[in-house]
Amino acid sequence: MMTYSAPEFLVYPELESTNTELKRLLSNNNLSEYSVVITPHQTAGRGQVGNGWESELNKNLTFSLLLRPSFLAPHLQFYISKIISLAITDTIKQLANIEACIKWPNDIYVGDSKVCGILIENSILGAHLDYCIAGIGLNINQDEFKSDAPNPASLKQLTGKDYNIELTLELLLENIQQRYHELEVNRLELINKDYFNALYRKNGIHSFNDEHGEFMAYIDSINEMGLMTLIDTEGSKRQYAFKEVSFVV
Repeated sequence: MMTYSAPEFLVYPELESTNTELKRLLSNNNLSEYSVVITPHQTAGRGQVGNGWESELNKNLTFSLLLRPSFLAPHLQFYISKIISLAITDTIKQLANIEACIKWPNDIYVGDSKVCGILIENSILGAHLDYCIAGIGLNINQDEFKSDAPNPASLKQLTGKDYNIELTLELLLENIQQRYHELEVNRLELINKDYFNALYRKNGIHSFNDEHGEFMAYIDSINEMGLMTLIDTEGSKRQYAFKEVSFVV
């Protein structure tokens, strides 16, 4: 049974962005791995490519975690996104007994509703990753969402139950360390299998949008750099990087 490193918690009553604050601290301090910047009230949370993240005071988990995956080559950095996503789906299953899935590249969905957003920011030093900041916003006890985001949901909305936020954080950090250990010992085949099996709409033909318009396809694979290959209804392979294609939800 693996032992878990004790995270160092840096708690703020309010922050615009936990990722931004963790980067600021890193520029002035030599923080240890598993340092956590956390706030009950994040006022300007960011998603991928500047998307916003709504979070009500004291209702959800909004934090950023520092990892130092110097063992990982830069071209394999998408594995950080994979293991963080898997740790969150593991946690939701254990906590709420519901199946969550990963909407490529790393949004966490239950059904067609988004329950968690992730923002991974990596720093490369030479031939290795220097550090990784994993920003996580998990909707837990929020009753209502007021932004124009199309499909947010909280665990409470999905199950009707309230959850202890501190215990949820503890479980999630343990699961992240477990998945991170799998990466450290090079269990890439297991990570790849679990990630693909957890993908949103991994089965069947679905609607997608790219720069040429809407089309029907199924997910064929996700490569080690995070590129998604779709096979459309004419049998053609289409490969996409982040933001080059979207699901029609």
